[in-house]
Amino acid sequence: MLDILMNDILATPAILVGLFALIGLLLQKKDASSIISGTLKTIMGFVIIGAGAGVIIGALTIFGRMFDHAFSIDGVIPNNEAIVAVAQDAFGTETAMIMVFGMIANIIFARITKFKYIFLTGHHTLFMACLLAATLSVGGLDGFMLVVVGSILLGLCMVLFPALVQPYVRQITGSDDFAIGHFGSVGYFVAGTIGKYFGNKEKTTEQIKVPKQLGFLRDTSVAVSLTMTIIFIVVALFAGQSYIESELSAGSNFIVFSLIQAITFAAGVYIVLAGVRMLISEIVPAFKGIADKLVPNAKPALDCPTVFPFAPNAVIIGFLASFLAGIISMFLLPLFGLKIIVPGLVPHFFTGAAAGVFGNATGGRRGAILGAVANGILISFLPAILLPLLGTLGFENTTFGDSDFAIVGILVSLVASLFD
Repeated sequence: MLDILMNDILATPAILVGLFALIGLLLQKKDASSIISGTLKTIMGFVIIGAGAGVIIGALTIFGRMFDHAFSIDGVIPNNEAIVAVAQDAFGTETAMIMVFGMIANIIFARITKFKYIFLTGHHTLFMACLLAATLSVGGLDGFMLVVVGSILLGLCMVLFPALVQPYVRQITGSDDFAIGHFGSVGYFVAGTIGKYFGNKEKTTEQIKVPKQLGFLRDTSVAVSLTMTIIFIVVALFAGQSYIESELSAGSNFIVFSLIQAITFAAGVYIVLAGVRMLISEIVPAFKGIADKLVPNAKPALDCPTVFPFAPNAVIIGFLASFLAGIISMFLLPLFGLKIIVPGLVPHFFTGAAAGVFGNATGGRRGAILGAVANGILISFLPAILLPLLGTLGFENTTFGDSDFAIVGILVSLVASLFD
């Protein structure tokens, strides 16, 4: 019985997270229907994440071969969902345990410190848990100590990063009702600071009228498909028709093949996101219900799109400025001996848009542009620095896309190297 518990139940990430949801629902005295539904949906969410892994990995592998043949260099697309999906086989159990106990650590730190933030962006909790599992393992930790250290670090991240940007959130919202719980906080802090010192908050982005034709950019799945289609086809043209049709597409037209691969990548991200949404929609309420009873006066730390309605024009401006900075950085990275980071739409849209809102709040239009550009540079160079550390684990084709992941990963790796 103990063998089944340790090797089959606790060693299966989906079951482990499902158990946490089950306990949370039981503590809240939910009815039997809600308990069964919540537990099964939590497990199913984890399974769906794994199902999307093969789709994403296949598209990324093909893109990597095309890019390498076209430019004789390795191009990497940062994508949080992709690398978490890839890492599930190697660190699935550790990721799940760090996520669960890190959420508990978040409650403890919020209770005993002045940082009264409950981090409710569950998918970023999952991503950071995965990063910590990977980087701590490279540092030589495993088993019990890996989970303990990872959980403590995750709990600290879940209170400290929201605290870092809360002064700027108050400027954006005009209140102190909620915080931002999204691991792009370093980029948002830099954007707000740049806007503060180099912008003019009197001339805001909201005085500009944005064409309705750009409204499609708010639909992430459409925008990812479009952007990846452009990137795939441009790389395909450089790679050449003969190479793609003879080596990759089994004779299919190279443009049509590239189009399908781009949309396949977007579909894979959509599948993983669907799994994440299902997982989080069940586990967060269980977590929040427990936290509300244990941490009075806590502020919910929410996903970055919660600031988008406060400056819709800054959302579009921030995304475009960040993405442009990512394209420029793509050509600068080799000069520093770093791998090329191909700007991915998902990180540039969400963090770039949010950086635009932060920069606008402190420095108006100029702050929105300069702040988002700074964010674009950060999420290009920081993942490139982190990549070699993850590459030793076999994650060469993708990496984490947001600034805080890279900062934490680099710092953990540097500290771990001191004990080698």
